[in-house]
Amino acid sequence: MAPPRNTRRRNALADAAIEVLGTSGIHKLSHRAVDERAGLPPGTATNYFARRDDLLAAAAERVAELHMTEMAAADRAAPTPAGDTAGPDLLAELIGASLYDAATRHRTRYLAAYELALESTRQPELAVAMSRLGGGAMESTIAEHRALGLTTTPEQVQALVALYNGTLLTLVVAPPGFVTPEATLALARYLVAGVLRG
Repeated sequence: MAPPRNTRRRNALADAAIEVLGTSGIHKLSHRAVDERAGLPPGTATNYFARRDDLLAAAAERVAELHMTEMAAADRAAPTPAGDTAGPDLLAELIGASLYDAATRHRTRYLAAYELALESTRQPELAVAMSRLGGGAMESTIAEHRALGLTTTPEQVQALVALYNGTLLTLVVAPPGFVTPEATLALARYLVAGVLRG
């Protein structure tokens, strides 16, 4: 039997899985824990995600969806670049703001993302789901760079993504007060300068 199609409920369950992963870790993720976190009757998560692996894949897809939606919204709100250095400067500002937001307001989500990344090294199905998500993120990121007037190559985007992820890991495990808008902007400027001018 196919799982129910209620998208709002599926997203609520995926969000609850992200909360469990980000606050309690991969070993505490269960259908029961997700139902409890979502405030839904027992068995609801199982109706939507028959296997725990399906629940992990849904959480991974939801993290990527939320991240890409927020990045696209930030790009739309950004001013139009003017001049040769405006694109890289604006990119650094967008990356810095994204790092700050991810490491503070959405810290639990990104802790969950790192839990999923580590688990994908042990679970081939999850690794496939994670790699599919990475491909879509690459295409979206290149399109966003074009909108900023940048001629970033796929290799440069891949380097920026890798450096962003490593920087974000450092930030989400940092002690409270370490992450500030000024610190994340400075880090982002180094990332962009190193990749685009390096």
